Amino acid sequence: MTEPAFFPETATSTAEPRLVVEPGVAARVAAIAEPVLEGLGYRLVRIKISGEAGCTVQIMAERPDGTMLIDDCEAVSKALSPVMDVADPIQRAYRLEISSPGIDRPLVRQSDFERYTGHLVKIEMAAPHEGRKRFRGTLQGIEDNLVRITRDDAKSHEGAQPADARLPLADIASAHLVLTDQLIAESMRRGRDAEREQLENAGVLPPPPPHAKKAREMRDKAGPRKEKTAKKPLPKNTKAHRLAADAKRRQTTSDPHQGE
Repeated sequence: MTEPAFFPETATSTAEPRLVVEPGVAARVAAIAEPVLEGLGYRLVRIKISGEAGCTVQIMAERPDGTMLIDDCEAVSKALSPVMDVADPIQRAYRLEISSPGIDRPLVRQSDFERYTGHLVKIEMAAPHEGRKRFRGTLQGIEDNLVRITRDDAKSHEGAQPADARLPLADIASAHLVLTDQLIAESMRRGRDAEREQLENAGVLPPPPPHAKKAREMRDKAGPRKEKTAKKPLPKNTKAHRLAADAKRRQTTSDPHQGE
């Protein structure tokens, strides 16, 4: 199964540094895992260490094009397990888990914030910004190392219209996409395209005609599709409606013997 992707045709380099990184033991695991992943052609997304039901070390990774198959996870696990055993960054027994980023994925690189423009995100700052640390809104891209979002909570909390927030990229502690119907639909479509492209590259399927490939590229560059808004019902209490109702009422109450 192909993990849904939002990446354009040109693959992003595996060497692009992460801006959101882990502290403590997870940072030691990242220092060990990242060179191995890059050597295999993958990118590290996140390290998460959980103590529930024993110790689990989750390493989230992806290809530069955003896909991550089950075979990819197995290849990474096979290459990384002996390296982790030798380095021994965790002083107790643990279970190594290799996973894909998922649909509501973390945003850890500058290209992630640019790539997912138009989608709903949650961002937590390392230090308060404009009196708050948590932000939620529609991602508008990056400008001068500032992440721009249109807050969707400004109206309900402040009695004002949704406001733009500009958050310093270097001060972001964590960020991830919010699961929406729009994100799921776009993710499934991109996932199908990525899977088909892999089959075409492997020779299982014939290559697409030039016009189909061009249409796919244009659709990828267009970004997320806008949700259709329902049409408002026409008003039923206009002046024309009232005049028609009055005329009908006069006809009903008029004397049937009038004019005799």
